[in-house]
Amino acid sequence: MWRLTRSSAAAAGLLCRRSYLAAIPGPCIVHKRGADILHDPWFNKDTGFPLTERDRLGLRGLLPPRVFSFEQQYARFMESYHSLEKNTRGQPESVVSLAKWRILNRLHDRNETLYYRVLIDNIKDFAPIIYTPTVGLVCQNYSGLFRRPRGMYFSAKDKGEMMSMIYNWPAHQVDMVVVTDGSRILGLGDLGVQGIGIPIGKLDVYVAAAGMNPQRILPVMLDVGTNNQRLLEDPLYLGLRQPRLEGDEYLSIVDEFMEAVFTRWPKAIVQFEDFQMKWAFETLERYRRRFCMFNDDIQGTAGVALAGLLGTVRAQGRPLSDFVNQKIVVVGAGSAGLGVLNVAVRAVSLMAGKDVMDNHQFYLLDKDGLITKERKNLDPAAAPFAQNPGDIEGLREGANLVEVVKKVKPHVLLGLSGVGGIFNEEVLKAMRESDIPKPAIFAMSNPTMNAECTPADAFKCAGENVVFASGSPFENVELGNGKVGHVNQANNMYLFPGIGLGTLLSGARFITDGMLQSAAECLASYMTDDEIKKGILYPSIGSIREITAEVGAAVLRAAVAEELAEGHCDVGPKELSQMSKEETVQYVKRNMWFPVYSPLVHEK
Repeated sequence: MWRLTRSSAAAAGLLCRRSYLAAIPGPCIVHKRGADILHDPWFNKDTGFPLTERDRLGLRGLLPPRVFSFEQQYARFMESYHSLEKNTRGQPESVVSLAKWRILNRLHDRNETLYYRVLIDNIKDFAPIIYTPTVGLVCQNYSGLFRRPRGMYFSAKDKGEMMSMIYNWPAHQVDMVVVTDGSRILGLGDLGVQGIGIPIGKLDVYVAAAGMNPQRILPVMLDVGTNNQRLLEDPLYLGLRQPRLEGDEYLSIVDEFMEAVFTRWPKAIVQFEDFQMKWAFETLERYRRRFCMFNDDIQGTAGVALAGLLGTVRAQGRPLSDFVNQKIVVVGAGSAGLGVLNVAVRAVSLMAGKDVMDNHQFYLLDKDGLITKERKNLDPAAAPFAQNPGDIEGLREGANLVEVVKKVKPHVLLGLSGVGGIFNEEVLKAMRESDIPKPAIFAMSNPTMNAECTPADAFKCAGENVVFASGSPFENVELGNGKVGHVNQANNMYLFPGIGLGTLLSGARFITDGMLQSAAECLASYMTDDEIKKGILYPSIGSIREITAEVGAAVLRAAVAEELAEGHCDVGPKELSQMSKEETVQYVKRNMWFPVYSPLVHEK
């Protein structure tokens, strides 16, 4: 249950000062009674209302007489969930995944306190349902699954009205906004308004992993139309039935939305999610120096990949400084792939003490093969990574993946192509020729069906010594003789919650490359040497709150170091600058929201 909801300045100050983990929850002031309470998931406790509260709020007779404790309600839900698992055994995976999503979504619609507690305690099991890979399936079917609105929808028809529309959102304060235009949902393409499932899922992760207060989050869909003909012809489709806006018309919609958000909530943070490449880079450059925002596909994916790449150097038995010599082949020249290369070049430049943009060992391929300086109509974003064709004998413009792997003998093969199975048997066997005994294969495309290869194929064809990471979850691979091929999930949820929380608590008005670099380095250093030697690059999702606290603290310290921190609530920049590393971590942890039932007090 939520903390104080008074809108007065005094109550707002108290909310900031109180630890969200206080043993005795403070009262929550509500302005509704009776059935209105039961129909509001923010305040509803179902059968958990004590008798005194039922009398106080006019609930007597509207609920069964028995009062269940929070623990009993929790156990009852988990029993229902496990019963569903048992009853759906043997059914297609998509059917089972959607059934699990539905039961969680029904709880979310009814009782948010219990929902988030269940999510926090079982994040390792439930993350694949509320987030990737199931969220992709949900988005594909969202118009049919839709039952009640969640978040806000700004469409091309709302041009000129967004500044007033933003005040329709009931929360007085919003800390975190996740927005998409639905143009490139995971590797599934243009899903139009149905892409709203992505911001909803991401913000659920923010609450579970970072302890963001769910009263202060806002999922947003910018509906500028869709070019998906199947959706335009679908009678159930919920979005605008028109082709996507382009050019200045498109940018004017995004401009108006951003101005509206930061006019009402000047200290909010906006995360851009699943925009097609041309708009992902355009909007990032357009807004990053004006507003507190970041693009998770470009910067979050890059940070998680960088952490994995640095871990790979350690797993290969080399010092981190040897990252400057790492040969990396990246397949996929979209926003995520280019984001990874940009952050990798930045890291190498910092280690080398000089700009290495014109002298690196990174190779980029798209659907037309190897990108070189001979490429016609070369995308400006990809141009810095175009190779000189004569640098490696036998490699030409447009060389296919097998040719590149055989000639380059890379230390890392990284896929963000969205093309399932592109790392086929021939490609994986070619990785055996790598000039390092423990090469790495990162099949990072989502959802699962779009992964460049499976871990089983990687360990079988490329060798048992490979280091493997994927974007979606896979099980570890039994290699025989008691050996296990560890599967690392290179998941953005390791970073974006900490980036958002650290930025919020620092009070920074912008998110810099330095803050993002600190987040990636923190994640890279989280694993012990023993774990790294086993090929384990990332920690368990089950410890995501602990990880997020460390990452958030690293981001906060970077903001302080760059003199960007303005403080949060009653903790000013001076106090932040005087905190030790451990004190910063504890400060972040104290500001993580945790779901408990608070006493409800009615006020007219």
